Amino acid sequence: MAKETATHSTANANLDDQSLYNRFRGFAAGVTSGITKLAVGHPFDTVKVRLQTSSADRFKGPLDCLMKTIRHEGVRALYKGATPPLIGWMFMDSIMLGTLHNARMIQQKWNGDKPLTVFQHGLAGLAGGLTVSFVATPVEQIKSRLQVQYDAATKVYTGPINCATQLVRNNGVTALWNGLLPTMLFRSWFFVFWASYDVFTRQLKKLEISDGATTFIAGGLSATTFWFGAFPADAVKNRYMTQPDVTPKKYPNPMAVAKEIYNTNGLRGFYRGFLPSFLRAFPTNAAAVFMFETVMKLLA
Repeated sequence: MAKETATHSTANANLDDQSLYNRFRGFAAGVTSGITKLAVGHPFDTVKVRLQTSSADRFKGPLDCLMKTIRHEGVRALYKGATPPLIGWMFMDSIMLGTLHNARMIQQKWNGDKPLTVFQHGLAGLAGGLTVSFVATPVEQIKSRLQVQYDAATKVYTGPINCATQLVRNNGVTALWNGLLPTMLFRSWFFVFWASYDVFTRQLKKLEISDGATTFIAGGLSATTFWFGAFPADAVKNRYMTQPDVTPKKYPNPMAVAKEIYNTNGLRGFYRGFLPSFLRAFPTNAAAVFMFETVMKLLA
């Protein structure tokens, strides 16, 4: 019990247990986090991606984007591109959170009886973010391309498999990993997510509220902190990934995207679509982290 209290988080219990089972439970619990994240967050994500990748005159803002999407395409359109992340995020969160847990275990072994520092929690988050980027890049590219198909007349892809097939046929298998570097840059901000999560968790525990409430609130606050810093990288990533599949490319590299965004809209352009992400961040990640922590505790 002393070890669990020292590490400040429900799921951080048993970090000194180096068994194969304990290493595995982080990956297993991550699956539930991915499913939860999709169910709660995908409609917000669709609005965000459409705002990030469309011209400024197409939508007046997130509410206008939401209403036009529902009016012209129906409520189901908010879940366009949901199949890749449903499958992908199960694997992605499994890999990211499993890596996070194992990185914590490794560092705890180095620390002995001393609890992990905020910086070490951040390093564990960084390890998870960079590792999962290799899986996240093709998933997010297919998801984003499907999300920005607005009507049947301009539809290029009939579904996720067709999208992947076209990209591979036209550009080779490596095309699925176009955008890996901006994805890694974006996901490196999980250092901030999990470092701040440890801080928020410790502060909330002083209020003597339940572990579940602590986890839920800390997860939401950490996600909000994460998005303030990570959003510009996400904007560049999504525009680079969703550019037309033609040769030569409109954007030869992510830096070309960043330059166009800045030259067109200044620094504000990097935060176009921020509101739906901001609104999505707390409930989506609060629920996802809560499920991760809960399943980790059940599997302990």
